[in-house]
Amino acid sequence: MALLRILRAGQITLPVELRKQFNLAENDYVEAQVVKEGILLKPVAVVEREKAWKNMVAAMKSVKDKKPNPKQTPQEQEEEIAQWVKDLRKKRHA
Repeated sequence: MALLRILRAGQITLPVELRKQFNLAENDYVEAQVVKEGILLKPVAVVEREKAWKNMVAAMKSVKDKKPNPKQTPQEQEEEIAQWVKDLRKKRHA
């Protein structure tokens, strides 16, 4: 068990062993929760809004439209969808 001292402004320093064990670095976040036994500190991942938005835009750009061609007849659309299903099943069983 690690012994910590509360410093000025309520700050604590986590021992190196704990930081390594939980892969914590400077500016990482931990969540403090009140539990029956005392205080529980849990590492949390926080994503900056700008970075998250950029990742979202990049993911959206990689999405391909797979809906049926509106110029196709309903029969052609059904045949195309059936072919997609067959191809997907082949990939899963390959």
